[in-house]
Amino acid sequence: MPLPFLTADRAFDTTDHVALPFDDHDQWRRPYRPGSWRVGAAALALLLASFVLLAAVIIVAAGGFAAAGVTLALAVIVILAAVRMLRVGTWVSRAGVRRVGFLRTSTVPWAKVTSVRTVQQPVRWLGLPRTVQGQALVLGRQGGEQLLLLTDHSADFLSRVEAFDRAADTVEAWNAEYGVVPAATR
Repeated sequence: MPLPFLTADRAFDTTDHVALPFDDHDQWRRPYRPGSWRVGAAALALLLASFVLLAAVIIVAAGGFAAAGVTLALAVIVILAAVRMLRVGTWVSRAGVRRVGFLRTSTVPWAKVTSVRTVQQPVRWLGLPRTVQGQALVLGRQGGEQLLLLTDHSADFLSRVEAFDRAADTVEAWNAEYGVVPAATR
């Protein structure tokens, strides 16, 4: 059974000469594997949810059905948050690029993308307010707006420089394959 929050059916091999190693380009795919920080945080949240579910069972056994309902609802919220945490990231398909956040998702069709480039800039460390100097993959949209797709200090790429470079190259390859060629280069 394929899990939709994983990246691909097989690992991306650096010896492949294919920039887009997916069979179905219409399906949304994450061009990298979730990082250990993201998976670890989700695992801890699921562990917490298991204890909350155990508490709900104990509350039901004690006869407190209303309190058990509240506890069960809390466990479901924690489970949904853990699954959403695993889905956070950048996803690509033939239709465009999608930036999935914890609370908000934005999709940009390839036709509206003007550039995808890696830049040196201050980035947030593990999504916290603290910033450090790092690399970011920035998507330029028509109208001059920019969308931050990936950073090398996120939960997916902290201490994984090669994985960040590979993911940035893959998103740039998707843009080269499906993006609009600027009029000056035609």
